[in-house]
Amino acid sequence: MAGKVVHFEIPVDDGERASAFYGHSLGWQLEREGPLEYWTTPAGEGEGIGGALTKRDPQAPGLALYIEVDDIDKTLIAIEASGGRRLTERLPIPTVGWTAFFTDTEGNRLGLFQADASAGSGMGNAASFG
Repeated sequence: MAGKVVHFEIPVDDGERASAFYGHSLGWQLEREGPLEYWTTPAGEGEGIGGALTKRDPQAPGLALYIEVDDIDKTLIAIEASGGRRLTERLPIPTVGWTAFFTDTEGNRLGLFQADASAGSGMGNAASFG
């Protein structure tokens, strides 16, 4: 369903400390994903959303919410037409999909997500690059 929040990221300074905090206080089961400073938590049963703790980026402070859309390029055009501001063009998440960032009219930074297993392969959604 387009328009649904599908993922969140909480910026942290110390991933191990934050993972322990959320595990003990909220019962989250967090797993470090690969060599990156990125700890994921599963979506849970049903229609829940997944999320992660991620190393704090001084250029992108605050919580990140990702909203699923059918077409990132069209959505970015609509965001700008409605008074929002595009922060990035769409970026590939290889074999998963596309992401892009924008600010709303209140200055909140949000992410978009478009599912596309061919993203990053040079084959994904070429028609919308123009």
